[in-house]
Amino acid sequence: MSASALPSTLDTLWFTRCPVPTATGIAADRGWLASEFAPDGIQVRSLQDAGNGRSPEDHFTHALTGLFREGGNVPALWTRSKGEPTRLIGLTWIEERQAILVRRDSPIATPAQLAGARVAIPRRAIAIDFWRAMALAGFSGALATAGLTLDDTVPVDIAAEPHAPQWVAELEALADGRVDAVYVKGALAVEAAARHDAVIGIDLDSFPDRAVRINNGTPRPVTVHQRLLDEHPELVARFLAVLIEAADWAAAHPADVSRILAAETGAGAAGVAGAYAWTDSADLHLDLSGDRLELLARQENFLRGQGFLAGPVDISAWTAAEPLTAARALVRARAAER
Repeated sequence: MSASALPSTLDTLWFTRCPVPTATGIAADRGWLASEFAPDGIQVRSLQDAGNGRSPEDHFTHALTGLFREGGNVPALWTRSKGEPTRLIGLTWIEERQAILVRRDSPIATPAQLAGARVAIPRRAIAIDFWRAMALAGFSGALATAGLTLDDTVPVDIAAEPHAPQWVAELEALADGRVDAVYVKGALAVEAAARHDAVIGIDLDSFPDRAVRINNGTPRPVTVHQRLLDEHPELVARFLAVLIEAADWAAAHPADVSRILAAETGAGAAGVAGAYAWTDSADLHLDLSGDRLELLARQENFLRGQGFLAGPVDISAWTAAEPLTAARALVRARAAER
């Protein structure tokens, strides 16, 4: 066995997910990942668990070969562009509240009115500043609906500590009058906006064209290391099968989904309800449809143009469709046996 190869018999699989709605989070809450692999003597551990002995940077770099990652596409594309041999094995499209917030007395109510506005662009000293990428993409999506670009605004850098609470630095700048608009998304943003008396100027969720909302979490990839896929493809398929079953379960248990989302996001009931109105019919299913791949390709092009990627990422070459196909067949076979 080469030094870089995985053991023929694994004793641990790892998973990581962002604090957002994911099938991985649902499966972890239900205990299904652990129970799936326990008969094989394989422990399934989360990077988010305290005292797991792993660096939090593994969530971004994906250098851990036994890791399944369901998280934002900015770090996933970034690490692939740097040469890490990851593979894209699934994509979700999960709507999260995305909005441009303004002060209560602001006249900004349409994308066209962002022309000349001072827009908050956060800057954090982290390996891949996905917060900055999200703000740039959020404003870019809104501006495009009015035929405008980021060049039609006045970007204002807002410094934030690497692990500062979400959106606080930007919303403080808004309240202080240093900026006119702040991009936000998710449950914690709903709560932060209320604390800072910020209101929605532009509701990005209201646009029928999903391309307006292309961002870090839309679409959201599931990735795996090439070596794990090469050497243990059956484990990859089984892991994805659990995620498919978790997504099926979520669609039928909306009240439980809201509870799990509160735990995953760290937000209260109001934040979850405000950000995820669809929980009565949750769709966390993985897909590799041409539509989702095209949306991800647009994000790759945007990130590369903004200087976030070390080089181009060929979405087609990155994609490995076989594991999801195998997982779906496995789920069907298990259902037929019941």
